[in-house]
Amino acid sequence: MPLLLAAFQYRFNRDVDAMARHLIDSVRLGWDALGTDLLDGAPPPLVTELTGGMQFPSRALDNFLITPDGSPPARETITPLSAAEQGFEWGYILRPAGIEVISVRIQAGWGPLVAWDTDPLTRFSDHPAHWTFDRPAPVIAAAGTVRPAKPASDAASRRNTTRR
Repeated sequence: MPLLLAAFQYRFNRDVDAMARHLIDSVRLGWDALGTDLLDGAPPPLVTELTGGMQFPSRALDNFLITPDGSPPARETITPLSAAEQGFEWGYILRPAGIEVISVRIQAGWGPLVAWDTDPLTRFSDHPAHWTFDRPAPVIAAAGTVRPAKPASDAASRRNTTRR
């Protein structure tokens, strides 16, 4: 989800229709992986924070799927049940006001909305039961409130060192 929020805010200049055209209409089937190319235009510190400095391209499914009879694969409607059977855990629906996040494990068919202006560095719970339609998106820590761990003091480091 952080990748989608950042892509909306930077690469697609807050245009949900342009984002939908790219993510949905530009591929025949769907995506095997969304890559860091979606972060084009984002500030370098944000890109580094989201990716750990790694770069990897988006990969469409179009070139990876082969049907048993050799016919071209077709896009299908995915329901929560079929998504669960295929091993998906999350569904994301691009709405005008934000991303609707659906936990496939809950199988309710809908979920809470994460507003498009949400900072991509916001941390959310990844527990499926927290993503129900009747509750707000489960924020663990708002962006900017996450502090790096303090380095161990010299005394603590010495205590944890094994002597020979």
